[in-house]
Amino acid sequence: MNRRLVGVIALAVALGAVGCTAETPTQPRSADPIIPGTPSPTLNFGAAGVQPVGAGTVVASGLDLPWSMVRLKSGSTLISERDTALVKELEQDGSLRTVGKVPNVHPAGEGGLLGLAVQPSDESWLYAYTSTASDNRVVRMKIDGAAGSYSLGELQVIFSGIKRGEIHNGGRIKFGPDGMLYVTAGETGDHPLAQSLGTKAGKIFRLQPDGSVPSDNPFAGSPVFSWGHRNPQGIAWDASGMMWASEFGQDTWDELNIIRAGKNYGWPDVEGIAHKPGFVDPVHQWTTAEASPSGLLWLDNTLFMAALRGERLWVIHPDGEKVTVKDFYVGTYGRMRDVIPGPNNTIWVATSNTGRAPRPGDDKILQFSLAPVA
Repeated sequence: MNRRLVGVIALAVALGAVGCTAETPTQPRSADPIIPGTPSPTLNFGAAGVQPVGAGTVVASGLDLPWSMVRLKSGSTLISERDTALVKELEQDGSLRTVGKVPNVHPAGEGGLLGLAVQPSDESWLYAYTSTASDNRVVRMKIDGAAGSYSLGELQVIFSGIKRGEIHNGGRIKFGPDGMLYVTAGETGDHPLAQSLGTKAGKIFRLQPDGSVPSDNPFAGSPVFSWGHRNPQGIAWDASGMMWASEFGQDTWDELNIIRAGKNYGWPDVEGIAHKPGFVDPVHQWTTAEASPSGLLWLDNTLFMAALRGERLWVIHPDGEKVTVKDFYVGTYGRMRDVIPGPNNTIWVATSNTGRAPRPGDDKILQFSLAPVA
């Protein structure tokens, strides 16, 4: 990505999506809540956390710009390909097949078929963040069939009108421990939009599973959960229910943030740690050459962060709101886009080299074993 590229200014979009009122939010209704939730799954290796050991094992190859992965209880994994708009199924035996093509996707620049999610309590729906010719939106489709023969049902649009652009589309969606769907949106290169609460750009949204606005959101009648974001592409919750997000900076600092309801994270007024009143500083920052952070995973007292330009996996161990960080596999596998739990005390990482500088067999899903931190 050229971080200096100015995004093309698109048509302004209204706040008329499912469950959203036209009223522009002003002040949050609650000062600084963290949405409580149940603890995340843990490997129980110990409080010190874990880290990867050894080389990665290829569990799938020949993928075309995989963007997101979702493991199902059946053992299969669903994978989105950004530019083909295909959902692929990786079966337990390593077979790779096409589940279906998501309709109305318009791949261009950094847009296309991006994040995938399923509700932990109900895997009957596949949720997806998609770019159309006019906007970004969240859709859902029934997951029909069984492992090895999954197909996609009719598409339902549940949240639309998110600004889209050639760059900075955000695109990560995940269900939080509170059962709500969280959606990240970039500012598409139109920087001031991140500081406007009346736009669907440069925000993290919080939605009911049907796309409507929860009654306890920080701004009455608004899907906005936090604002002042440039291009957040990773979200995760720790065992206490606290939300973390990884975010692309521009030319100086990439960020790891703790996300609190109704708070402003500063872009474009600040980048990185600025100690400026009214804005939340990141917990940690990296130079843009070290990171370009994307997918984020919490597992066993550890955050794992996939890095694109940085071509590495960042392993982060929080101690309250302070963190220690260490990088692994620098340059070994190229650009890393997403990271999820794998089977048997492992993690899976998706590379994102096709379209940039592909390597033999790219793109791949890699499996890394985990061990306790000494």
